[in-house]
Amino acid sequence: ETDDENKEKLALLASNVSRTLEAVVSTTENKLDERSEVVEQVVKVAAEPDSGEFLWPLTVERCDAIQEEMRKLDPGLLDESFLLTVDAWMNKSMQDGMDGMVGILQKVLQAYAGTAVSRARSALKAQVGAAVTGKSNEEAEAIIEESDKTPNPASHVLERLLAMDTERWDSEVRKVFNTNEVTSAALVKELQGTMEGVVLGLENGSMTQQVQ
Repeated sequence: ETDDENKEKLALLASNVSRTLEAVVSTTENKLDERSEVVEQVVKVAAEPDSGEFLWPLTVERCDAIQEEMRKLDPGLLDESFLLTVDAWMNKSMQDGMDGMVGILQKVLQAYAGTAVSRARSALKAQVGAAVTGKSNEEAEAIIEESDKTPNPASHVLERLLAMDTERWDSEVRKVFNTNEVTSAALVKELQGTMEGVVLGLENGSMTQQVQ
């Protein structure tokens, strides 16, 4: 392929992505929302890399790309404003009959929830560790990081689940049970601890808690 052909393909790719996102954003009530660029950054990776088109249902690769992009974001960007922006985009997509984009935005919310819970689990460990040892959060984090090298199958499985698309959870759970990587009792215990310590500790009625 010549340079001109490559440039033409790249231009078409950029056009496909931009046109679809403009259709979603163009008439939302708060087009200049401070988190719109962040949401757009995540949604863009759901587009097919060769064509720039948003295909639904998403491939496993596109779902993984959303998860990876979400985890790259600074925690400070994943706040209530981020969720409200996704919600506004979703409402606009529903009004316009863009069912595929609604599905993609739901995947974004799922990735947000998994990332937020995973990060909150780490923060909670540090807080508890600091309280128990009487050390600072930073010192407790170092101790926890070292202790995490000791195998905890249930914790590792849960972290893996939080980092993947929810539609793959059933098959992943069956696999870990069939291979005896973890017992159902141990995984349930880990889940219950996460629910009690992380999710229930969030502000009641917040958009964050509703998503998780």
